[in-house]
Amino acid sequence: MSDTPTRILVADDHTLLREAMVELLQSEPDIEVVAEVGDARAAVRAAAELRPDVALIDVQMPYNEDPGATVRRLLERRPGLRIIVLSMDDHPALVRGLLALGVRGYLHKSASRQSLLAAIRERPGSGRTVVTVSMPSLAAAEGAGRRAAVISERETEVLTLVAEALSNRQIGARLGITEGTVKRHLRKIFDKLDAVSRLDAVNKAAALQLIRPQSKHSLPMAG
Repeated sequence: MSDTPTRILVADDHTLLREAMVELLQSEPDIEVVAEVGDARAAVRAAAELRPDVALIDVQMPYNEDPGATVRRLLERRPGLRIIVLSMDDHPALVRGLLALGVRGYLHKSASRQSLLAAIRERPGSGRTVVTVSMPSLAAAEGAGRRAAVISERETEVLTLVAEALSNRQIGARLGITEGTVKRHLRKIFDKLDAVSRLDAVNKAAALQLIRPQSKHSLPMAG
C-alpha cells in the first residue's frame, strides 16, 4: 500500500448517500476525499482543478444526460484519472459502453464496502489494464424481464412517453390521466421489468421489444 493517500472525487446527487460514502472513505487511512459534488458539471470542474486519482461517480445525476460524454470530459481534463461508476443502473449496454470509454470500474450500489475499497485500491502496473465490475447477474435480470413481458396497453403508452423524455405531468396530460395515476403505472412497470429507474425500464422494455428503442440517456432525472 502506498504511503501517499489515494485522492478521491465523489460525485452523487443523493446527499445522504454521498455524505455516508465520504464518511466511509475518510475512515480509511490510505484514502483522502478531496471533493464531493452533486452533479456532472461540478465533477468535471473538480477533476480539472483538484486533480484526484480516482473519480467515484453516479450515472443518474444532474447534467449527466450523456454519461459517456461526461467520462470523456473527465479524462480530457484529468488524463490518467481512474473513473469508477457506482450506480443503480446496470444495463449491459450502458456498462459495456462506459468501460469501452476507459471507465476502470462499474459497481452496482448494492456492492459491498469491500468491493468498493478493492476497486479504489486496484492499481494497474506494467501496462496491465485492471477493470472491476460488480453488479447483479445479467442473466437473472433478463430472466425477470422475460417473465414480466406482459405490460398492459396503458403501461406501454406510459413507458413510450417516458422514452420520449416527457415528465409524469406531461404524460398525464397527454393520456388524460392524473400524475398520481402515471406514478402508479410506473411502479407497476418497474416491478414487472425489475427496473430501478426510468432509464432502466426504457432500456429493458426496448430490449424485450415492448417499445421501440429511443435515443439513450435522454430521460429527465425526475418525474
